[in-house]
Amino acid sequence: MNRRLFTILVSAFIIAALCSFVVYRLVSRRMVVSPVAKVTRVVAAATNIPLGSILQSKDLSSIEIAGPLPNGVILRPQDAVGRGVISSLYAGEPILNSRLAPPGSGGGLAATIPTGMRAVAVRVDQIIGVAGFVTPGMRVDVLMSGTPPGTNGNAQGTVTKTLLQNIEVLSAGTDIQKDAEGKPKQVQVVNLLVTPEQAEQLSLAGNQTHIQLVLRNPLDTQIAKPAETSLSQLFGQPPAPKRTYTPVRRAPTVYQVQVLNGSKQSEAKFPVGEEKQ
Repeated sequence: MNRRLFTILVSAFIIAALCSFVVYRLVSRRMVVSPVAKVTRVVAAATNIPLGSILQSKDLSSIEIAGPLPNGVILRPQDAVGRGVISSLYAGEPILNSRLAPPGSGGGLAATIPTGMRAVAVRVDQIIGVAGFVTPGMRVDVLMSGTPPGTNGNAQGTVTKTLLQNIEVLSAGTDIQKDAEGKPKQVQVVNLLVTPEQAEQLSLAGNQTHIQLVLRNPLDTQIAKPAETSLSQLFGQPPAPKRTYTPVRRAPTVYQVQVLNGSKQSEAKFPVGEEKQ
């Protein structure tokens, strides 16, 4: 082989080897080895668990979570057993402290009521109840319809007014009540989360007027100020003007007295209240 050609080939091989080594070193420095994520075993729901249930050992399982853990996740089964469920859980879902009632508070609807609030049961019509439009967590407005007291047969008739707005629904279902003949019947009942003052208003309105719930967007928290609607307005009649009471002044009662002085006769008049003077 030509000596000159051999020298060129050897030089090219050496240069290629050096370039490969330099490239390898540069690439190896840039490569970052991904750290292995830490795996933690947490407590999860074994089956679907409805709101109000008391957790038992058979209701729990465990799953592994890689990386950061959700806030408030329960790591030990004994920290969940015996606590009430205040938000429905689903199979395979990690159980959080925020989804359970405090230890010792029991289960049922009472455990879901925050401090200072009340749960009021409201009967709703069959259309809303059967269709399932009202479910826990939704927001509703409460309308009441009736004849205002003191109208004395005013032509304005029945009036509908928005009583409460943006009220949270705790639960919805059926209740067994008796009709006028004493026979049991199913009634659609919705439990609303209200303040003590709102509970009094609902109790009074439920006994004296007809109550209806209307759904609203949960993201719509604005409180509207709708004017009350009367039956006469629906038929195109202007709203009846508000009557003002003007006291009627009556003429004072006057006593008339005849005075005899010998042969003279006269009359004297005394208004009521001056007869003692």
